[in-house]
Amino acid sequence: MYRKILLAVDGSACADLATQEAIAVAKACGADVEALHVADNVDSYFDTGSDEAARLSKAIVAYGKQTLEEAARRLADAGVPHQVRLIERAVLPASIADTIVSEADSCGADLVVLGTHGRRGVRRLVTGSVAEGVLRQARKPVLLVRSEAEE
Repeated sequence: MYRKILLAVDGSACADLATQEAIAVAKACGADVEALHVADNVDSYFDTGSDEAARLSKAIVAYGKQTLEEAARRLADAGVPHQVRLIERAVLPASIADTIVSEADSCGADLVVLGTHGRRGVRRLVTGSVAEGVLRQARKPVLLVRSEAEE
């Protein structure tokens, strides 16, 4: 059914659950998985010129690499053919959802899998929802894996 799955990972518990689901679907369908991490470092560009912005940007990219290494290990342990991709700049500033949808289109994914934090109320308004943005924009099936709602 699915031949290529785009798995968006961010190192969170809900992304771990999404990885489990992507593995299950990939094994059932014989699909390849592309694990994607978008290193959203837009805030570091608004710094006033100190070395802190460069350190922050490097730390964000290093975290993304570590997150992808863990996803790759889990996919390899499950015997799922995979690739990893780190995108260091979002398609539009601070728009991870746009970047995920764009990558799904360009890599030929048949399915997008990602976790959702289950935030509600003011916290969701403040932090936004990558998952909701992907759902609104994607032109292919999206599998959302929900973790427990955050308190």
